[in-house]
Amino acid sequence: MKTWWISKIVRGILFGLIAIAVLSMVVMLLWNAIVPSLFNGPMISFWQAVGLLLLSHILLRGWGPWRYGNGWKRDRWRRRFEEKLAAMTPEEREKFREEWKHRCGPSHDWAGEKTPGA
Repeated sequence: MKTWWISKIVRGILFGLIAIAVLSMVVMLLWNAIVPSLFNGPMISFWQAVGLLLLSHILLRGWGPWRYGNGWKRDRWRRRFEEKLAAMTPEEREKFREEWKHRCGPSHDWAGEKTPGA
């Protein structure tokens, strides 16, 4: 029976735990070196640094899938692109389509996706 995937999972978990530990240590050391001397703030412990990392992740990235962290930028770009296309006249759209084919090659259609069979 193949159990190679178990070792991958264990390595992934260990890597994640080590990454969290290292990042938390860096946050703790930076906080303790800067905040108390500049702002007379408290020093933090390792576990408070872990909590600070988790809080910053929630506030700055949200709970969305991590692999699509910047997906909203693509969606915003696509929406603006579609608005521009909708505002074009049919002649302007045809000119744009020809320019797209010229720049991207014949294997792409004007929307940027590969054409089937090409």
